Amino acid sequence: MTTCPFCKAPVEERLVEHIHRWGGEIRILRNVPADVCVQCGETFFGPDALKAMDAVAAGGREPDARLTVPVYSLRRARIPPARR
Repeated sequence: MTTCPFCKAPVEERLVEHIHRWGGEIRILRNVPADVCVQCGETFFGPDALKAMDAVAAGGREPDARLTVPVYSLRRARIPPARR
C-alpha cells in the first residue's frame, strides 16, 4: 500500500504497538509490522501480520511481560452535554 484510502496521503512501513482483543481478553502486541498513514495516522495490517497476531493471541506462548491496567466506567461520571 502506498497511499491511505481515507485521506490519500502516503503511508510508511513501521513497527507499531497494537491492542488486540481476543476471547474477552486484551493482549498488547509490540513490534507489529504495519503501514501507517503519515497524515491521519490510520494503521493497516497485512495478512501475515494479522495471522501472526491471532496465533500469538490464541495462546500457548508465555507473554514477554504483564501489565496491570486500570479500568474506569463513565456510567456515574458527570459529563456535560455536548455543545452545538
